[in-house]
Amino acid sequence: QVQLTESGGGSVQVGGSLRLSCVVSGDLNGRNCMGWFRQPPGKTNKGVATIDGAGRITYEDSVEGRFTISQDTAKNTLYLEMNNLKPGDTAIYSCGAGVSCGKSNNVLYFFGGTVYWGQGTQVTVSS
Repeated sequence: QVQLTESGGGSVQVGGSLRLSCVVSGDLNGRNCMGWFRQPPGKTNKGVATIDGAGRITYEDSVEGRFTISQDTAKNTLYLEMNNLKPGDTAIYSCGAGVSCGKSNNVLYFFGGTVYWGQGTQVTVSS
């Protein structure tokens, strides 16, 4: 059984930093693209950053230069380093694993099959 478990969320002030982790257990069955998505209060889930099996990284425009996605395959862990946080970054952050991923019109997405998701971790940025 596949399980994705996020951690590292919390409450920070504007300009602060957080590092999210997502530990993956189980067989991903060819899902080679990993990513972080977030859902702000009252809004839909949107992609923040993805990394595919070839190591290609894509960011949503508003986080480019502030967030860094990385993975440690030996530890089966995906990370999201978030710096210079803003109130608009407040959201539930979830990691996902999909067959493939892409970006169009600043929208990041998975495609090609069922996506595995974690339960999410809350990030709150206050001014």
